[in-house]
Amino acid sequence: MDENRHFVTGLDVGTENVRAVIATIDKDNTIAVVGYNEGKSAGMRKGVPANLAGPASAIDKMLGDAERMGGYDVRNAFVSINGSTVISANTEGMIAVGTAEHEINYDDLDRVEDVAVSGRIPANRDVLDVVALEYAIDGQGGIKNPLGMSGARLEMRACVVSALTPNCDNLKKATMTADVNADRLIPSVVAAAKAVLTEKQKENGVAIVDLGATTTSVAIYEEGDLQYVGVVPIGSNNITNDLAIVLAINPELAEEIKTRFITGNFASDKSPVIKIGKNNERAFDRKEVEDVVRARLDEIFSEVRKKLKSAHYDQRLPEGIVLTGGGAKMRDIDVYAKQCLEAAVEIGVPKGLKGVSEAIEKPEFAAAVGLAMYAAENSQISPSQGKKVKKNHKNSPNLKPVGFIKNLFSKF
Repeated sequence: MDENRHFVTGLDVGTENVRAVIATIDKDNTIAVVGYNEGKSAGMRKGVPANLAGPASAIDKMLGDAERMGGYDVRNAFVSINGSTVISANTEGMIAVGTAEHEINYDDLDRVEDVAVSGRIPANRDVLDVVALEYAIDGQGGIKNPLGMSGARLEMRACVVSALTPNCDNLKKATMTADVNADRLIPSVVAAAKAVLTEKQKENGVAIVDLGATTTSVAIYEEGDLQYVGVVPIGSNNITNDLAIVLAINPELAEEIKTRFITGNFASDKSPVIKIGKNNERAFDRKEVEDVVRARLDEIFSEVRKKLKSAHYDQRLPEGIVLTGGGAKMRDIDVYAKQCLEAAVEIGVPKGLKGVSEAIEKPEFAAAVGLAMYAAENSQISPSQGKKVKKNHKNSPNLKPVGFIKNLFSKF
C-alpha cells in the first residue's frame, strides 16, 4: 500500500439506512473510492437519534464490510446530520480593523465572523457552518475575499447553518459508541450537493432536494455559495405507509408495489390492475394505488415549494432542481416534480469518481460521497503507513474550523 495515501470516510446516518464511503487521497490530492457499504439503520426517528444503541449497532455492523473492502479500520469520519431542527439564518456583522491603510488579515475575518454569529444564534443550537456570502470594506460591498485589501471597517453578510445541540451531541455519542469519532457534522443535503452539483450550477442558481425516508431536505445555492437550508419532516416512507394503510397490507409489500409498479408520470395506458405475488397472487386497483402515491407526493413537493418561497427562490433558479436521496430512485419522479415545482428537474448522482465507484453512482449515495469529499478537503486524514490503523481516539486529530466554530467539534 502506498504510504503517500491517506484515508477519509463519509458516514451518512439516516433513519432507514446507514451508508459509508471510504476513499484515499494520494500525494496529488486525487480521491479514489476504496470501500463502501450500506445497511439498515435503527434507533433514528425523522433524522434524529431516538436512542444511542440502535444507531451505534447499525453503524458498527455496516462498517465491517466497508473496512474489509478498503483494508482500513475507520476511526474518524465526517457524519451527516438531518432532521427538521437543521436550519439556516442570514446574519451580518461589522468590526473596526484600524486605519484606512490596514490590510485585512485572517484575525480580522475571524473577529467579524464571531460578531456575525454571537448573540444571533440561540444558545441551545450548535453552529454547523458559517458561509460568508459577501464582505464590505468601508461601505464598498460585493467583495468575496477581502484578504490583503485595505480599509478601516469590515462588514460581513453570512449564512449560518445550525442544529439543536442535544441532537448534535447525541449523534456524536452514537458514532462514538460505534468507535467512530464524528470529526464534523454536515447536513445531509449539503453533503449531497458537494457530490452532485457543478460549480456552474451553484453560480447560476440551483436547489438540491434530498428525498430521504422520513425527511426531505432542501438547500439553495447562488453565486457559488450556500444561501438556504431547510428540512421537511416527510419522506418516501410516508408513501409506503400510506399504501400499507389504504390497501391493508404490510409495509414490505407496499414498498414492493411502490418500487415496481409506480412511476412519476402516472401514464393512463397501463393495466388498470396491479398483480403481485407468485404463490398467493393479489390484485390491486391501479387508480387507487396511484391516487395514494400522488396525494403524498403532492404534499412533499408542496412543502418543498414553500421552502423555496420562504427563501425567495421559487421559480428563480436558472439551473432548476436536482433530486437526490433514496426517494429519488422512484421511476420518473423527476417528471412529477417538474409539474409540482414548475422548474427544470433532474436526478443527481455522484460522477467522475475513481476507484471502485460504479456501484455508488446512485442518488442514495450522494450524501456519503459528499461527506468523504468534505473530509478530503478539510485534510482530516489518517496516514495508512502500509497497514491498518487501530482505533485510538486519544490521538485522533481535531478539526479546527475557522472563527466562531473552532471549538464546536472538540467536545468528543
